[in-house]
Amino acid sequence: MSVVIFHNPECGTSRNVLDIIKKAGYAPTVVEYIKAGWTRPQLQALFAAADLTPRQALRTSKSPAKELGLLDESVSDEALLDAMLEHPVLVNRPIVCTKKGVKLCRPSDAVLDVLENWPEGPLLKEDGDMILNEKGERVG
Repeated sequence: MSVVIFHNPECGTSRNVLDIIKKAGYAPTVVEYIKAGWTRPQLQALFAAADLTPRQALRTSKSPAKELGLLDESVSDEALLDAMLEHPVLVNRPIVCTKKGVKLCRPSDAVLDVLENWPEGPLLKEDGDMILNEKGERVG
């Protein structure tokens, strides 16, 4: 089964999700979207599949969203998409695509919702927080 992760290696959550995917036995296609950028059809398809609006997918912290005036609720979805195309970092991450669905995986354990196979437990995030206990059961 194919797994695609839209990944930012500078993001701890994105690194945690990639680690979970690999520990579950998958060899994912990794798209470093900060380097690759986005296309409008790509974003529209991802957001539709994940049942997200551009506003819900907007990264508001550690991004230029505030400086660009994008936090105002009156900013249209089209304007948000335009900004995301110009500044790929504005898209919250990671977004994971599998045959079970497409999901914005924040927090990291959200990736388990779209994986058929889970890693063995215990499984910890980079910061030491537990995701799966020793029985392989989801924590939290």
